[in-house]
Amino acid sequence: MNILSPSILAADCWQLGQQIEQVQRSGAKYLHIDVMDGIFVPSISFGMPVISSLRKRTDIFFDVHIMIREPERYAAQFVECGADLVTFHLEATERIQETIDAIRQAGAKVGISIKPGTPVEAVLPWLEQVDMVLVMTVEPGFGGQKYMDTCTEKIRQVRAAIAEKGLRVDVEIDGGVTAENITVPLEAGANVIVAGSAVFRGDIEENVKMLMAQISHKS
Repeated sequence: MNILSPSILAADCWQLGQQIEQVQRSGAKYLHIDVMDGIFVPSISFGMPVISSLRKRTDIFFDVHIMIREPERYAAQFVECGADLVTFHLEATERIQETIDAIRQAGAKVGISIKPGTPVEAVLPWLEQVDMVLVMTVEPGFGGQKYMDTCTEKIRQVRAAIAEKGLRVDVEIDGGVTAENITVPLEAGANVIVAGSAVFRGDIEENVKMLMAQISHKS
């Protein structure tokens, strides 16, 4: 099943609750929440208090992407705050197994992400242990970047490896998605599409409906 995961990194924080309600009314089932520490990536964004506050007001699926160094330190706490799925970066830790175990034992689904410069081979040993692989299609850390065409082949390779092993693992992409290029990662094998600016700039409800229609057409 193809899924749209609107990223609140592009939302207006002053109207965050209202805009999330608009996303939900439009039919989106996921909400992408980027957590940045200013160390692994240059920017600083949302943290645990924001996730906890949002969780009290909505039951939408929290797709939490932690771009932090040594994610094993806090992985379980993000689950306690309300994350349904926690995705961490392979490049951010030497304790990959420990991080996977911490998320799983806390009761959430596990995602693992690779940056544009990381070869697909690095994530292959972990496919049997995760629920999702996130292929970054921009350099992590900032919203509003352009989709990197060189990442499309990486999406194909990840999907092919999952199929070869007979696994049921989602492939998510994050970065530079627009109404004009959304079919590119879908055709390459992605089934969870993160969209920030394409959702939150302009009419949110219309944007979500349009993007979901395109995603559904490719299912």
